[in-house]
Amino acid sequence: MSDSDDLTPLDHTSNTTPEMNNFESLSPEEVNKATAAPKVEEPAKPFSMWGGIQSIVVAAFLLASLFTLFSPTNLFSGEMLERAIQAWRSNPDSGSVPDVLVTAEANTLPIGIVAGHWKNDSGAVCPDGLTEAEVNLKIATLVQQNLINEGYKVDLLEEFDERLSLYKGIALVSIHADTCEPIHDEASGFKVAAAVHSVNPEKASRLTLCMADRFQSATGLTYMPNSSSNDMTYYHAFDEIHSETTAVIIETGFLNLDRQILTEKPELIAEGISNGLLCFIRNEKVSLTEETQTP
Repeated sequence: MSDSDDLTPLDHTSNTTPEMNNFESLSPEEVNKATAAPKVEEPAKPFSMWGGIQSIVVAAFLLASLFTLFSPTNLFSGEMLERAIQAWRSNPDSGSVPDVLVTAEANTLPIGIVAGHWKNDSGAVCPDGLTEAEVNLKIATLVQQNLINEGYKVDLLEEFDERLSLYKGIALVSIHADTCEPIHDEASGFKVAAAVHSVNPEKASRLTLCMADRFQSATGLTYMPNSSSNDMTYYHAFDEIHSETTAVIIETGFLNLDRQILTEKPELIAEGISNGLLCFIRNEKVSLTEETQTP
């Protein structure tokens, strides 16, 4: 018997797996699907150093901007207050300027209160010896205290105070009273005047109207527009203070017919002046208009 007779015939299917044998019963599309390589999910994009730096820079910029906006220098600047006022003027129905801005401005500029004739002369004198200077000083002191209670820095100034030279403040008011002479039976009421040559007539008019409106409401005294004397409109302090300081002079009443309220209720007089200043500073609304002062 030869060696070839001992060989067992080859089984050509011995190297075929059962799964492959099953392909014979599948359609070509199913075969392709079964033999396709499994999908591999794309790996997450690696961290971008440049993208991270950009994010940090943007965040730092935003924080720096917020810090700069709310830093004391900008928050308390006159420029910021002026911008807020301009914004209010463009849309007055939105309400008055927020008090927080006024308070901020008060931290950088004072309010000046001149006690008329104080440490200079007596001013008007009544037959019984009552002087205008003492009446003015009492009222001015009360105004100062009222405004300090509101959180403002307030300077109480003499008639010819050295500090008046280029005095820079939010506003300044000089307090006086009218004559004690019995002019006539209707010599009663108050007057308010600003400088005739104010570099900012709009602000000067605004302070005048605020003062007249609030003073009349607090005291009940009659407002006497267009009756100011040259001594008022050309008041010496108007030429001494800084041109950016808005100022008025007020004659609070006549020492003759208005004597009772001036001497017995000075707190009402002070309230009217204080409220007039606050009206101006806070840009509050007034019922009086510029036409009220036009002859």
